[in-house]
Amino acid sequence: MFGPFGFRLLPWDYGVRNLLRRPARSALTLFSLTLVVLLVLVVVGFIRGLEASLSVSGDPQVVMIHTLGAAENIENSSIAGRTTSLLSASLASIQRQPGPGGSKVVCASPELYLGTQINVDQASEGSLGLVRGVTPVALLVRRNVQIVEGAWPGPGEILVGRLAATKMGRRHDELALGKSVTFEGRTWKVSGRFVSLGSTLESEMWCPLDDLQLAMKRQDLSMVAILLASGAVFADLDEFCKERLDLELQATPETQYYESLERHYGPVRLLAWLIVVIIAGAGVFTGMNIMYGAVTGRVRELATLQTIGFVRRAIALSLIQEGVLLAALASLIAGVLGVLVIQGVAVRFTMGAFTLHVDGTTLLIGFGTGLLIGVVGSIPPALRAMRLLVVEGLKAI
Repeated sequence: MFGPFGFRLLPWDYGVRNLLRRPARSALTLFSLTLVVLLVLVVVGFIRGLEASLSVSGDPQVVMIHTLGAAENIENSSIAGRTTSLLSASLASIQRQPGPGGSKVVCASPELYLGTQINVDQASEGSLGLVRGVTPVALLVRRNVQIVEGAWPGPGEILVGRLAATKMGRRHDELALGKSVTFEGRTWKVSGRFVSLGSTLESEMWCPLDDLQLAMKRQDLSMVAILLASGAVFADLDEFCKERLDLELQATPETQYYESLERHYGPVRLLAWLIVVIIAGAGVFTGMNIMYGAVTGRVRELATLQTIGFVRRAIALSLIQEGVLLAALASLIAGVLGVLVIQGVAVRFTMGAFTLHVDGTTLLIGFGTGLLIGVVGSIPPALRAMRLLVVEGLKAI
């Protein structure tokens, strides 16, 4: 048949039959390309998961009050314990919700945040975990947090996030309800588990603020998280902090805090994209090497096709077709494996833990990489086939 190129093309099913005539070679090529695309999906899923975790972590109505200059290191912040009551009494821009007996609950959450060594079930070797001392008001301010198992922690108890075990490099059953952990010289019992829409809070353990302060022999706070009232603006809190220079406080919108973290991890994402390019390049050379072997072993066949009237360009397009078919099939297999196996896998990171995201964008990049490998890896062997002389090809063994 004649295609849009103005010359007779080989039948479409000819390339398909050629793949089936050499099952071992085709299977090896398919496996190699599937592995390459799967690795691309893992790396891109890592990037997408990191970005998604940071993007859902900030609440546009929450403002963090912390030590001046500690905007990017909240764990190093230290403010007076009376800061919460001072802010509640001075600012009308803080959200107030109805409480028991007709009272009003001020949505200002005093919090003590730290990274510390945590021992699980008296294990000899501790793991680095994230602990946040909070009060029940935290559930009003951290509106995405939902307790899905157990109950709010009482004295000597902790509430663990969905990814807290991953952050510590432990199995999830080691932090099940009723299990015990030890940190800051005290043993704590797991009272419940919470989720937070995939935010970084899911990597933390929450315990009563008073208990944590007593265990650490501290009376200060790391920060106060404030939920703004309807119509209130960040400038109200920022102005208060600038006026009260004696308190050395700074106000940072929570969304701005996580945007700064995202910028901080920019080099990590850049390195991950570089890895994607390297993996794709390795895949191109792999496909090229295998296709070169296919051309070398089919010299007589390709010469015969020229003898019966097919031009070299048609033969080259048929070889490219074979490579693209294998790459497309490998991409589909890798995509299915990515959705079934990679999606939702939790990984540790410096900021906590997050899950790999194999979403539409990830799949599109993976499929595009696979097809690019199929095309680019097939072109040099196809060009070599176009340069073969018919007489020498017919005499080849």
